[in-house]
Amino acid sequence: MTTMTEKTPTSDDLTPLLTHWQFPPFDALTPERATAAIRSALATAQAAVTQAKRAVQTTNAALTWAEWYAPLDEALERLGALWGVVAHLHSVLDTPEWRAVYNELLPEMTRFWSELGQDPDLYGGMKRLLAQAPDLNAWRRRALELEVRDRLLSGAELPETARPRFLAIQERLSALAAKFSENLLDATNAYSELVTDEAQLAGLPETVRAMARAAAERDGASGWKFTLQMPFYLPVMQYAEDRAWRARFYRAYATRASEFGPPEQDNGPILTEILALRQEEAQLLGFPHYAAYSLAPKMAPSPEAVRDFLADLARAARPYAERDKAELERFARDTLGVSPLEAWDIAFASEKLRQAKYAFSDDELRQYFPLPKVLDGLFALITRLYGVTFEEVVLPTWHADVRTYRLDKAGETVGYLYLDLFARETKKGGAWMNDAKSRHRHLDGRVDHPVVYLVCNFAPPVGDKPTTLTHDEVLTLFHEMGHGLHHLLTQVEEREIAGLNHVEWDAVELPSQFFEFFAWEWEVLQTLTAHVETGETLPRALFDKMTAARFFQAGMQTVRQIEFALFDFRIHSELGVAATPEGRHDVALDDVMRILDEVRAEVAVFTPPQWHRFPHSFSHIFAGGYAAGYYSYKWAEVLAADAYQAFLEAAETRGSVVDPTVGERFWREILAVGASRPALESFVAFRGREPKIDALLALTLGSQPDTEPTGA
Repeated sequence: MTTMTEKTPTSDDLTPLLTHWQFPPFDALTPERATAAIRSALATAQAAVTQAKRAVQTTNAALTWAEWYAPLDEALERLGALWGVVAHLHSVLDTPEWRAVYNELLPEMTRFWSELGQDPDLYGGMKRLLAQAPDLNAWRRRALELEVRDRLLSGAELPETARPRFLAIQERLSALAAKFSENLLDATNAYSELVTDEAQLAGLPETVRAMARAAAERDGASGWKFTLQMPFYLPVMQYAEDRAWRARFYRAYATRASEFGPPEQDNGPILTEILALRQEEAQLLGFPHYAAYSLAPKMAPSPEAVRDFLADLARAARPYAERDKAELERFARDTLGVSPLEAWDIAFASEKLRQAKYAFSDDELRQYFPLPKVLDGLFALITRLYGVTFEEVVLPTWHADVRTYRLDKAGETVGYLYLDLFARETKKGGAWMNDAKSRHRHLDGRVDHPVVYLVCNFAPPVGDKPTTLTHDEVLTLFHEMGHGLHHLLTQVEEREIAGLNHVEWDAVELPSQFFEFFAWEWEVLQTLTAHVETGETLPRALFDKMTAARFFQAGMQTVRQIEFALFDFRIHSELGVAATPEGRHDVALDDVMRILDEVRAEVAVFTPPQWHRFPHSFSHIFAGGYAAGYYSYKWAEVLAADAYQAFLEAAETRGSVVDPTVGERFWREILAVGASRPALESFVAFRGREPKIDALLALTLGSQPDTEPTGA
């Protein structure tokens, strides 16, 4: 794939992009071709919309799925798939050329989809289809019901006078989210340190030193280059004995994209405008605030239910967190001579405490997790659970590091997986799964197989040595693969409800969090591990230490997640709710920070410095889909832990937690059904009852806060 300047694309150049494709045609994709192809697909989609509207306006006869809905759906899917590829590249190949394409097309695409969601003729046509169509099976009916609901939430019943303002808000929010993400990436990439005195590296593992030396060599420099990308930042905070270096690095990371850097990269004005516009958007649709609007398509029944859930969980977790804090402060003072314990000391002291209590380090453990072996074991686990096999295939990609696989089940292809696992400067941080294609059966019988991108930011290999993962990174890989399997293993053949599509947001984390639990099992870890030097699998003694440390600081980690969730929910239900006399929904950054302080006073056990600018990098809610929905991680974790309990129960009688019988049932009742029924119904079909919180507390917090973990 290239981003070189080319002549104006011809129709032949665009053919691979505009004809039906199963895989994204990255080999035919350039910024110029992408722009031309999307504008062509947009024109085709607009023509299909016009034709569908005309049918609604000119006939009272019953509309049919095949003649009215399917042609419209096909045109919209082609446009959506092309735009999805460009949006994906904005995340993983954010070069100036691709960023320009994305930002040029974003207003047009936002306007088109927003107008589509509000269109009264299409909305009315879909309601007529639901009431009259003779060719609706259960999947089509469910898909239409959810589409009608979404259009209602997109303003389809707004009065004509309110629609222009609603559209303007949608366009502005899309642009702001893109800018928020770009600012964060640019601010992350802007900071680096070239270390020339090896003494400063004291405490850092050799693998990190080698990676830093390779980074410096790529710049033509001598020494060790460190950036704020996670493969560099986390080891510095965790292992570097130079406290001043940790403090400097911490501050650089904590103040990214804020007023402490270049004004053009400051996300403060962006996030306050996003909050104000979201409140206005929600109230235009008749909701009291954005949090209520956000919950309309979710499992949680009300804002009060979310607040009560988080409060109950905070009460349960707080004693564990206070125990963790007291232990860490005591150890830092008495053993490390560090008092008071500052924010930039926490990761360092925690790693030292872990080593002292459990006699192993993350770096020691990671030597047993070379990435190729982890992938082999991961694929073998999926085969045992669900009967799915993986075969590496050659497909066009966007980067040389990307690997591609075909998945088969019972001799038939079920989907395709793209793995993009290494950090680089043109790629946003974090880990995520996204889809390029959903399962769908066309009217002529052709079946589109789902296609999934799985993206992480692991350290790239250095020289001839493979990348090795910490166990936390293994959990991340399992988490994202859980999302991927949810989309890949669907049996639903209407794309709108296949895989992840239209699954309630606070249930969508169920398969991902559920899958993480397997990475704690001895029988699974034996298949994931091979020491990078000796090839030895993980020793039982080290496994016992690792599992003894499983709940190490679990209380602190839990209240931190609750802090994020409660902050998110409060700013979306309290700030900017009352309009000014001029009709604005203003939000002040001081109020955002005030609520963050209040939330921390209520649930946190450690409070960062006042200059910390966490909201400025909270991409989940300001540049992702989690606005007033971050609570869903904990909400879905209840479902995930309870679902995993079924495998533990089976292991008591059959001897293995990797039970194909239970796995087949989990696939059939959870993964295969997509959004063809509500998520709670799917859970009950698998578990035989509604979820309970007991398993969550046992699997994430462990022993009582007044006792030591087993094996300590």
